[in-house]
Amino acid sequence: MTDLDLATARRDITDALLTALERRHEVLDAIVDAENRDEAVESVAKLLDKSTLGAEAILGMSFYQLTKDERRKNQAELDDLNNALTFTLAERPASSGDSLELRPFDPSADADLFRTRTEELKVAGDGSGSPAGDIADEIAKATERVDNEDAVWLVGVDGGTKVGFVFGELTGGEVDVRIWIHPDQRKKGYGTACLRKSRSEMAALFPGVHMVVRAPSA
Repeated sequence: MTDLDLATARRDITDALLTALERRHEVLDAIVDAENRDEAVESVAKLLDKSTLGAEAILGMSFYQLTKDERRKNQAELDDLNNALTFTLAERPASSGDSLELRPFDPSADADLFRTRTEELKVAGDGSGSPAGDIADEIAKATERVDNEDAVWLVGVDGGTKVGFVFGELTGGEVDVRIWIHPDQRKKGYGTACLRKSRSEMAALFPGVHMVVRAPSA
């Protein structure tokens, strides 16, 4: 995740916290009426018209953050972030990850997406940097690595549209993570969303293994 993405996410969270404090009675009612945490997050996000990321931060607030001093600090931070940023999550909605899903790579259905990626980068899919081989051979080798639990390939999907890949390759006791976003879907925040969503997937598949992002999100 780039510094700009981090700042944008922080701005979204800070703005959500301040809005929640201004409408604290409504927020509390929404939380109390919810059956569980997921429903509470959804209700608060809808009530305040904020992202899921912001709503989750609201549910995680500590009581000390309700004090006037903390509210002044939040407002000052929000002012600084607004001055520093030229866009917000509202203009790059995909970066929140709310609508993005990650699913396992399908060797048949996703071969076209992998072909587009390979034609652009012209390198193998294993992260070695070697020249790309035959697409079918590349996919076959990847499938073998995934079956051996030495790799995981995930496809980012938003509303039925495939937007890119997250590649995780186990190398030297670390998981090398690479993200590739389809050229038509760039500058929308999908790289940030894919990275954020992939963390839990990688942690589940490679427990206790350090994750290293080798290439920036596109």
